[in-house]
Amino acid sequence: MALLDVRDLAVRIGDTQILKSISLSVVPGEILGIVGESGSGKSMTLLSAMRLLPHDAAMSGRIVLDNDDLTAKSERDMCAVRGARMGMIFQEPMTALNPVQTIGHQVAEMFTLHRRLSAREALTAAAAHLTKVGLPPDRIPHDRYPHELSGGQRQRVVIAIATALAPPLILADEPTTALDVTTQAAIIDLLKTMARREGAGLVFVTHDLALIAGLADRIAIMKSGEIVEEGAAPAIFRTLQHPYSRALRAAATLPPRWRATPLQPGAPVAEARDVKVTYAARGLRRSPGVNAVDGISFTLAPGEIVGIVGESGSGKSTLARAILGIQPIAAGNVQIAGADIRTARGPALRDIRQRIQVVFQDPYGSLNPRHRVETTVAEPLNLLDRAPTRTERRARVEDVLKRVGLTPADADKYPHQFSGGQRQRIAIARALILEPQIIVLDEAVSALDVSIRAQIIELLKDLSDRLGLAYLFITHDLAVVRALADRVLVMQAGKIVEEGPVAQVFAAPQHPHTKELIAASPDLETAIAMHEKAKP
Repeated sequence: MALLDVRDLAVRIGDTQILKSISLSVVPGEILGIVGESGSGKSMTLLSAMRLLPHDAAMSGRIVLDNDDLTAKSERDMCAVRGARMGMIFQEPMTALNPVQTIGHQVAEMFTLHRRLSAREALTAAAAHLTKVGLPPDRIPHDRYPHELSGGQRQRVVIAIATALAPPLILADEPTTALDVTTQAAIIDLLKTMARREGAGLVFVTHDLALIAGLADRIAIMKSGEIVEEGAAPAIFRTLQHPYSRALRAAATLPPRWRATPLQPGAPVAEARDVKVTYAARGLRRSPGVNAVDGISFTLAPGEIVGIVGESGSGKSTLARAILGIQPIAAGNVQIAGADIRTARGPALRDIRQRIQVVFQDPYGSLNPRHRVETTVAEPLNLLDRAPTRTERRARVEDVLKRVGLTPADADKYPHQFSGGQRQRIAIARALILEPQIIVLDEAVSALDVSIRAQIIELLKDLSDRLGLAYLFITHDLAVVRALADRVLVMQAGKIVEEGPVAQVFAAPQHPHTKELIAASPDLETAIAMHEKAKP
């Protein structure tokens, strides 16, 4: 008998039809994967099951949980269902967690609300469950607040909240998007264990086809609010019929890097020499602190693309901020085109800022929603000694928008009028407008759908080949490094533990951590083959 049975689910918000006659089911112990691009209706399907739709949404159809019709329940009744009988893991932990409550109290709340435990008993139960998801109190004190944790650690807290009461149904909405590959593997193993050993049904929404190919029992592919194809995994990937399904699979298979133009010899455009970045230990006044970056040295050649990979907390983003000059350096130095970023002032510092630009991970948060695209893209022009005229500024904005595949007319629009991939193109245009030598990309494609990710990677490769741009590409997605980078640096605990040409490192990794990262990040074909081999 189905644990969750959804029949003819339709959702409309205003004049927009979001979901169209969705029907799916999950039995105890089964893992159902739902894949599709942004806007396909994946998240809205889960929110409908949780009865967490916007107030102006109109819903029809039936949602039955273990023979209990949820569509007939009041909000008061649903409050007793959520958490106890069905738990949801949201994609963005910073918005899912309360910023003014400790992580221990947020997990303990599940036990006080649903089990009526005392505060002390609830905290004890919360500590045990946080330990279960990889956050033991001796390593991560449970009196910490969400902002004091890494992205992967915050997501573990969200998973602990959703699974604290061992609900029979778990809904997971992109729960591993922000996680590094080894943390992702650990979280997937935890969720799979709950489904297999404890008989919980799991609905897992993702845009990562390699991940879902190795995890799910069945897969439903969604497009424009409809399920266009459904079947048993991993066999479904061998028999895809719908054109959209085939296009998704093609986009998920990134070809390895092939450099159109060879690297030109010349002085490094960036060089780090024994760089150390130290954070003070929490609550210990005289503590020497923690070396988030611990004596790192490397060079970046003109036009070279260097990928930096590692787990959350390995120091990747801290190193990027040090290279950009926005993170104080405890020791060592960073030189951009021969100029020391630590000592540069006035015109010399402005010259460095023109040579190095940045593209951030979140294309939604990195653009000011109140500014038109022209204002956003032109902002770096303020670094020039002579401000361009209004006509010159408009011409430069239109030119750079065309370079990234947008139109001159897009300059007059606001960020909310664009898709996620288009917003990331705007962020890249902003980085390009000063014609820099270096662009630092911090997880710049991790939040994008597979097809949009493929487009952005091709755009970045083309820009590098045509303009001679050098990239420092920080990511936890090893498939992206294979497809984009010339050389890779592997970081662990603030140090570079392995480096070399991408093909060489991936074919014959030497350090145990590199081997662990590669093993935890199979490509789609490998994931399909591993799942087929594992099936009885």
